[in-house]
Amino acid sequence: MDDPRDLVVMRPEGLYCPAGDFHIDPWRPVAHAVITHGHGDHARAGMGRYHCLDSCLPVLRWRLGEQDYHAHAPGEAFTLGRARVSLHPAGHVLGSAQVRIEVGGQVWVASGDYKRQPDPTCDAFEPVACDVFITEATFALPVYRWPDTAAVCDEIVQWRHACAERGETAVLYCYALGKAQRVLAELRGRGEPPVLLHGAVAAGVAVYRDAGIAMVDTEAVSEQPRDQDTAGRLVIAPPSAAGSAWLRRFRRAQQGFASGWMRLRGNRRRRNYDRGFVLSDHADWPALLQTIAQTGARRIIATHGNTDALIRHLREHDVAAEAFHTAYGEET
Repeated sequence: MDDPRDLVVMRPEGLYCPAGDFHIDPWRPVAHAVITHGHGDHARAGMGRYHCLDSCLPVLRWRLGEQDYHAHAPGEAFTLGRARVSLHPAGHVLGSAQVRIEVGGQVWVASGDYKRQPDPTCDAFEPVACDVFITEATFALPVYRWPDTAAVCDEIVQWRHACAERGETAVLYCYALGKAQRVLAELRGRGEPPVLLHGAVAAGVAVYRDAGIAMVDTEAVSEQPRDQDTAGRLVIAPPSAAGSAWLRRFRRAQQGFASGWMRLRGNRRRRNYDRGFVLSDHADWPALLQTIAQTGARRIIATHGNTDALIRHLREHDVAAEAFHTAYGEET
């Protein structure tokens, strides 16, 4: 049974704030939704009204079309029911937010997805003090520790050069919202030739460019002559393109995947990629623990991912911890 003092509880539609009568990233239609970011497992069509960061608005319009949007500046307080709500940068993707809720002097923060590494495509994560912190736990195992982003991008450039020497195209799979744009922004200024984009990635890149995000030059694969030799070119495509007929247009190709899942070699082998690049838009184990400490929260609620490991670790260090079982998953 719910504790009437709790500011956020679980409902069949998702995380619900009774005092404000709104849901956070609901997975079923509701009247009032506060959206943390535009990935498909967090932002869905069918809501009556959407609240989001102003920088998230172009992403939601791209993903969901025109809806009843209410955009807010970072840190701007607004009232829903009896709750005072504000949205704060989460550092995950363009427009990603944490949700701060205050009722009667009690403060809860729902993190959404977040990372602590620098990213030129979105505002950096902002620690928010609170009594209760609802944190993602996607990579909540000690084995997940991210290397320096610049070093990973050096590896991508070296891989492209190696493919050129062998007469191969370097096809890099990245999520179409966030990861692809981050790679393109990191490659800017490295003297790289224009990167070729799958159509599903090109649409999101256009949204980021319109938002003023600087990236390396790009060209659409669909606009290239069918008989053009793409050996030595870097191509960015969504993971769904792996094994598809689209891939046949490249005479010889190596396939790589940029993801935190590539931290484990077994994941790369199971997915049959030639190369894995450890680049994640989520917090790794040290960043999760750092963030939890910075919030000062006395109670932690973990959602989606390796929640058991995180809860066990926190309890061993005398931190009250539990889990919400949500319908969030891998971004698509």
